[in-house]
Amino acid sequence: MTSLKITPIKATSPNGRVNEVATLVTGGTGFVGANIVKGLAQAGDDVVCFDLNGPDQLMNHFVRQVSSKIRFVQGDMLDVGTIERLGTDSSIGKIVHAAIFTVNWIELETLRSRDIVAINVEGTTNILELAHSLNVQRFVYVSSGAVYGSATPGDQTLNEEATPSPLNLYGITKYASELLTARYGELHGISTASVRLSTPYGPMERVTSHRAVMSAFYQWTRQVVRGRSIEVGDLDQGRDFTYVTDIADGIREILHAPYLPHGLYNLTAGRWVTYREILEKLGQLAPNIQVVESPDTEMEASDVGQSRGPLSGHRLFQDLQWTPNYGLEAGLTDYLQWRWDSGFLD
Repeated sequence: MTSLKITPIKATSPNGRVNEVATLVTGGTGFVGANIVKGLAQAGDDVVCFDLNGPDQLMNHFVRQVSSKIRFVQGDMLDVGTIERLGTDSSIGKIVHAAIFTVNWIELETLRSRDIVAINVEGTTNILELAHSLNVQRFVYVSSGAVYGSATPGDQTLNEEATPSPLNLYGITKYASELLTARYGELHGISTASVRLSTPYGPMERVTSHRAVMSAFYQWTRQVVRGRSIEVGDLDQGRDFTYVTDIADGIREILHAPYLPHGLYNLTAGRWVTYREILEKLGQLAPNIQVVESPDTEMEASDVGQSRGPLSGHRLFQDLQWTPNYGLEAGLTDYLQWRWDSGFLD
């Protein structure tokens, strides 16, 4: 872990004008990445949004009010030449690496094992090399609570001192990338941090080439905006779900902090929430929606995302006084409003 102070820098363009350097966000058109891009732009950052997929209509609508602060660059982070050009074509001062192959389905993990490792580890290495070549002020790696592995649901809080025990290629590659991030920081004098996210929900979750299995939040809010019934299975399952706007806000705080006492942070709402609680809140917001109990319904359609206890957000609060703004009701209200406003019915 390298905890260095950062000093704002500026870059001179060919016409002699002095411009603030931009923040690069990889995976910036994905679920979490899109929210990071929007949050940074709203905070005044110039953002380079880099992704294998260009912005779709939903992404353009999502960032429409801050589009002047965002430059989209489409490319493959496994292509070293593309990454090198990204460094020469843009004045990049900070990096948030959020690009990832998200896998929570064992058949997909089996089928795409090599791709998962290549994208999640080799891709991270390529972006770290870019950070080194540009001598960026800070590099933030977006990791996951999957690094911790499984635990008894609801009764074990996991802090950053807990021993990692990832159970699948997704968690394993996340942990490997954390170690790479810390070591690159030590070797090259870069201020780095890895951020382990609890389970996100909210706007911009959608099917992409690297995200195929959708959450219960996605499925249930889709049924609400479509005016259709909701099928439910085991409602006593749960997780420490965190609204994605809070996740973007917490990452921004870590990215811009003048000094980081630690190189690893959990980012979480910190509370275990069951599907029953989610459904009850949703029922209050949309009382006309019919709920159909179906024991065979899989809440997450996932068999590699085993349950674990909630993450502890104490370190992030202690170091940066950061706390989430959205409770469950506020998050669901905002999420539903976004679906209606954007017309996103899928």
